[in-house]
Amino acid sequence: MQKKVEVGILGATGMVGQHFVKFLQGHPWFEITWLGASDRSAGKPYAEATSWRLDGVMPENVARLVVQDSKTVNGAPRLLFSAMDASVATEIERAFAQAGHVVVSNSRNHRMEPDVPLLVPEINPDHLNLIPIQQRKRGWKGQIATNPNCSTVVLTMALAPLQKFGIEKVIVTTMQAISGAGYPGVASMDINANVIPFIGGEEEKMEQETQKILGTLKGDQIAPLEATVSAHCNRVPVVDGHTITVSVGLREKPSEADILEALDKFRPIPQQRGLPSAPRKPVVYMEENNRPQPRRDVERERGMAVFVGRLRRCPVLDFKFVALGHNTVRGAAGAAVLNAELMYSEGLLD
Repeated sequence: MQKKVEVGILGATGMVGQHFVKFLQGHPWFEITWLGASDRSAGKPYAEATSWRLDGVMPENVARLVVQDSKTVNGAPRLLFSAMDASVATEIERAFAQAGHVVVSNSRNHRMEPDVPLLVPEINPDHLNLIPIQQRKRGWKGQIATNPNCSTVVLTMALAPLQKFGIEKVIVTTMQAISGAGYPGVASMDINANVIPFIGGEEEKMEQETQKILGTLKGDQIAPLEATVSAHCNRVPVVDGHTITVSVGLREKPSEADILEALDKFRPIPQQRGLPSAPRKPVVYMEENNRPQPRRDVERERGMAVFVGRLRRCPVLDFKFVALGHNTVRGAAGAAVLNAELMYSEGLLD
């Protein structure tokens, strides 16, 4: 049996850190051996330092681990998942990369830097070719790769099979779950029986990140997708699962059958290689008129697939549809773990 790769989690006590702990349980390649958090938690067992907010009980093997100070580089394993708060992530992640660690980050801080891959393994695995450029430019022994914003993942996964038709314009409206706001999140008096039509910075992230993810690697830089993306982002009283409605304009004029075939035949590298966290079908089309729905569908495929439905002609652009993805799994911890699996399969963790 192949020895597992030891991994650590930066920001392990927060909500995303807890999702990393939960998602990595029983992983065939990776084993959690190190946890980092703020100096307030350092020196305490994880069970004592953490208020467990997820379903089920805290895994026993992790509960006993003593939390380390995230600012202390020494002693951490080479592969680190970062769930650091954006207010502190920049310098901490860079320090670990400088020291030779592979940092797979869920934080937003490095996503739009030109030499950092903003990775969705089903869409842009070739963007990992930025890593040697990053190391050479920054003088790092290690590296940083990032995963996108939780709503951007849903949009780009749904659009990726349509790239061959030439994406020119995208209008997207989100209905985003309260778990995306972390803990304690949105006050109950604000979100109950209500919709909040603003999430700070979210629309800009969706518009910019989509163009980078669906862009083309040319030489040592990414040429952004030449498409206009307009996003409207809303918080709704749903616990888990970001639902989006999308209208897309295409250069070519495929039929509805062409679109459905493209979605059905979408079998990129993670599925071809059988990466452990890759869903069997990354994009699942649902025929029912009232699907997908967060409560009924978001937990399927371990939360790693994106579900699409209601494909139809759009009188303003070309086609419109609904898509759904699990924001704290496919949009956070699960996305980063799949990124690391791709990197491992590419030999970047050797």
